[in-house]
Order: sequence, then C-alpha cells, then structure tokens
Amino acid sequence: MIIDSHTHVQRTSGFWDSPPERIISLMDEAGIDMSVIMTYSDSPALVDYICQCVNQYPRRLIGYARLDPSGGEEVCRIFEESVKNSCIKGLKLHPVGNLVHPSADSSIKLIKIAATLGVPTLFHCGDEEFTLPMQIASAAEKCPEALIILGHMGGYFHVEDAILAAEKFPNIILETSAMPYPEKIREAVERIGSHRVLFASDGPGCPPDLEFKKVKLAGLDKGDEEKVLGINIMRILGML
Repeated sequence: MIIDSHTHVQRTSGFWDSPPERIISLMDEAGIDMSVIMTYSDSPALVDYICQCVNQYPRRLIGYARLDPSGGEEVCRIFEESVKNSCIKGLKLHPVGNLVHPSADSSIKLIKIAATLGVPTLFHCGDEEFTLPMQIASAAEKCPEALIILGHMGGYFHVEDAILAAEKFPNIILETSAMPYPEKIREAVERIGSHRVLFASDGPGCPPDLEFKKVKLAGLDKGDEEKVLGINIMRILGML
C-alpha cells in the first residue's frame, strides 16, 4: 500500500482550493492508495471539516488536526476529543504560521498530549524562522516520549540539519514532501534507517505524482522503498 503522509484539504479561493475530491483525483493519477489530510489554517472549527472528509472517504483519507498552540486549554480539549473519537490520527503544527516556537510551553503541552494519546506530531520544517530543524529538535529533546515528524525534512537549504537532528534524536522521523533532492532521501535512509523516513507530497501544492517519482529516483532497495512508501506510516498510525 502506498500512503502519502502529508496533503491538504480546505475550501479556499484560487489555486489552493482543495476539496477532498481534488486530492483523491491526484492520488488516483499517482497510484496512491491513501493520504493523510490536514487543513491550511489553524482554526479549531476546521477539525470537524477534516472529520467530515475522512468519514466521507474512510478508505482513502486519514485525518490530522492542524492547530495553534496559543489557543490554550480549548485547543487541547478539541484535539484530545477528536483523537478519542477516532477521526483524528495526528497533530500538525506550523510554527511560522502562528508564530509559536516549536519548544514553547504551549507547543510542548500539545505535543505531550499527542504522545499520551499515541499519535504523532507533524511539524512544518523548512527554511523559515521557527521551522528550522534544530529548533524543532529542541521540542523533540523536551518530549522524548513523542514521535516528531519533520515535514519537508528541512526544505531547500536545511536538509543536512534535518538529518543531523534525526541522528541525534531517535524520536524524530523525516518526511520527503517539497524537498527537491532525491539523493537526500537515499542519504537519510542510509544514515538513520529506512524505518524513519516517510513518503509525502504536500499536495496539491506539490503534485503527488512528481513527489512519488522523486522517491523512485532515490534508488532505494525494494524493502526500503516499501517502508518509505507506506509501511512506516502504517506502523506509526497503528494500521498494521
């Protein structure tokens, strides 16, 4: 099974408009079986929208809640209830979007709730302040019990730092979306193990078909490729 670990659904205007049907169409073009979905915005009200999408397409979509840690106890309550109700399987944090440092007390509180509930925390990890790999690594250090996924594994200019962070902290997982270097996927597999790398696209912003081909271009062994393309995220989400 091929699972895309990072895509977006949300009704907006223009290019970013992404109802679930758009993601599913892109999945079909790329031969992807299931995708993890999240919204572009942090509004707690959109958690219900993610649940609706998952309930509409339960065999194709897996929901993560994108939340703003500065929302306090109400955000924590909504996240905990949505996971316990089984519609949400992970937490998404976008520190540059809400200007909350990855290791701020409010971020750590949400990450620890996710860990207690047995679900991963996916960070936007790129080239902007608050999203740098070593900044997120500080959160991983404070929450060794949590599984931390570095979405985009450092973006364009901080990939080496993402791999270094994963080497230092065993609770960090790297995810391949919107990172343009196939050879770095292979390097990550060689340095931290294929069991700690996830295929993802960041679709529809990045075409899932192109992102899938990027993993193929990494030239991984068959067993390693199968782990990256689906087995690892299935294990993380308790699907195996």
